[in-house]
Amino acid sequence: MHYLSNLWAALDFGSLLDMVLRLVAVLLCLTVHETCHGLAAYALGDPTARRAHRLSLNPLRHIDWFGLLMMFAAGFGWAKPVPVNPNYFKKPKQGMALTALAGPVSNFLLALLVLLGARIFCDVAAYSEANQRILDFLLMVAVLSIGLGLFNLVPIPPLDGSKVLFAVLPDRAYDRLMRYERYGMLVLFALVFFDVGSSALSRAIEWVFDLFCRIVGL
Repeated sequence: MHYLSNLWAALDFGSLLDMVLRLVAVLLCLTVHETCHGLAAYALGDPTARRAHRLSLNPLRHIDWFGLLMMFAAGFGWAKPVPVNPNYFKKPKQGMALTALAGPVSNFLLALLVLLGARIFCDVAAYSEANQRILDFLLMVAVLSIGLGLFNLVPIPPLDGSKVLFAVLPDRAYDRLMRYERYGMLVLFALVFFDVGSSALSRAIEWVFDLFCRIVGL
């Protein structure tokens, strides 16, 4: 019993709580991102995501467990792609671009909403350790959401930015690039492994975060 008491006392519950809060924040950002892909596709006439039960805020419907593990281990991960059938769109290329944009845009809107909530919370809540942790969580959600939105705008397949880029290319260039789409993930792994572009992405996240804070008056 004495051994169990010592083990209990040795546990760092602050770190465990931080890990749980980070997991919740990541799941929230990913769930909103993927759900909005499906909602955009559905609004444009594609029922595929709805039939696959992906128009849901249940994170379990969107989690790719290996992608989630990679996000914590390497800072780079992914969720299950929302199924989209461009044949339902009147203009397939434009429909894919709008569906792709819905994910990052939803992340930016989520960040703005969370920062607005943080500002209101600062105005009405007295300072305490518990309230500070709540505020830190809200700020973490905003940063992660901005980061997810910006990262997905990188124009490398299968990221959302590539679908936006493909939509403005001539058909011949589009068809040529689509042949190499399957190699995009390898390119992303290489960029992450060799730490290419991370400083630029960090600066972009910081700039957008500061801009959003000014917008909401935080």
